[in-house]
Amino acid sequence: RWKKEWRSQNYLLGPLALPVIGNLLQLRAANTCKTFHKLSEKYSPIFTLRFGSERVVVVVGYEVVREVLVNRRDEFTNWGQFPLAEKTNKDLGIFMSNGETWVQTQPFTLTMLRDFGVGKRSVEEQVQEEMGLLLQELLFDPAILLSAAMGNTICHILVSEHFSYSDEEYHHVLWHLAENFHLESSIAGQLCTILPSLMNRLPGPHQTFFQNNSFEEFLARKVAEHKATLDLEAPQDFVDAFLCRMEQGNPRMAFRWDNMHAMAFGMFVSGTESTSITLRYCLMLLLEHPEVAGKVQEEIERVMGREQTPTLRDRGAMPYTKAVLHETLWFLDLAFIRRAKRDTQPSGFIIPKGCTIYPGLSSALRDPRHFKNPEAFDPRHFLDEKGGFKKSEAFMPFSAGKRMCLWESLAWAQLFLSLTAILQLSGITNIPQPFELCFCPC
Repeated sequence: RWKKEWRSQNYLLGPLALPVIGNLLQLRAANTCKTFHKLSEKYSPIFTLRFGSERVVVVVGYEVVREVLVNRRDEFTNWGQFPLAEKTNKDLGIFMSNGETWVQTQPFTLTMLRDFGVGKRSVEEQVQEEMGLLLQELLFDPAILLSAAMGNTICHILVSEHFSYSDEEYHHVLWHLAENFHLESSIAGQLCTILPSLMNRLPGPHQTFFQNNSFEEFLARKVAEHKATLDLEAPQDFVDAFLCRMEQGNPRMAFRWDNMHAMAFGMFVSGTESTSITLRYCLMLLLEHPEVAGKVQEEIERVMGREQTPTLRDRGAMPYTKAVLHETLWFLDLAFIRRAKRDTQPSGFIIPKGCTIYPGLSSALRDPRHFKNPEAFDPRHFLDEKGGFKKSEAFMPFSAGKRMCLWESLAWAQLFLSLTAILQLSGITNIPQPFELCFCPC
């Protein structure tokens, strides 16, 4: 099929690929975004690479990324292949599913998030309470506590429970989650994506990914507890709401145990590790830029002082802090690959049905036509001449279109309330190795 398209007038170009490994050696793992940018300058904003036996179309730059994700959203609603995740999720859940499963679970998830707190004061109060507990421990052992705090907000939505930071089972789940994140980004994990058939047959650390099933055991126990107390007329959380749907008894629908697990796991991952990684990255950036950290703390002192609990209402009066959080997300690339549902021609380039698409969100977030200094950490990208907060149409770290992140509002609430609570209590200073970060009481 590709040979046929390559003969046409609008064929896609790309670097020459080697047998078996494709273009793997041409990518710099430490800075894939920069590599993609250079390749787009040489070929076009839409070009092709090959990983193993699969050809991938890479989309670089705000205009073409927006065309793929927004203007042609119906053509790119399907997720691409993630061999590690697919082996465990089997096209289930809200994140990895396609077709009828996604059609059924997406509106259910939106309704569930609305009913159980996202966008309401109950979640704000939950995050505030969690920050109070976190700050009692953070000064002594910050290692996994940020993940525990973010995870408790999600657990409140999933199972209406809060877990102690010393809870061994909860820590075990968080540890496996962090380990799997590390495995996915490791060399072995990347090879699983590129050469899944080969890596499935080889021993190695990537096999640990499939053995880390503590969340499934944790969820199964919570589901059993919920079944014993289920009130079909008054569901209290995600598990209750899902069990009520399961009671309808249609096995062909998406409301089955395996899909519940996949959906709950996806929610837990996105609301726990993704958010805590972003928060940790923000703190590291503030460590590297003490002048920025100082301005954030000055704004905190002016707006809420040292005693007032941070609230989401404060965001409107804190444009610099908002700009710092936007700049942090601007530096991260959380894009997921897509797959073309039918033949299409974004920007005139022919992409056949079934082709894997990598929309480079980071290339949109660092497009020099929209940001003056795209390689630098500079909150002024999101500030106007008077110091007020300034939106940018090229800013879409949570993706765009029909498959954009459903947890965006929750993530913003967690990040703002967490960062301001931490910096309200403590300053950030650099200390000797092996430590990278130190929280000092103000």
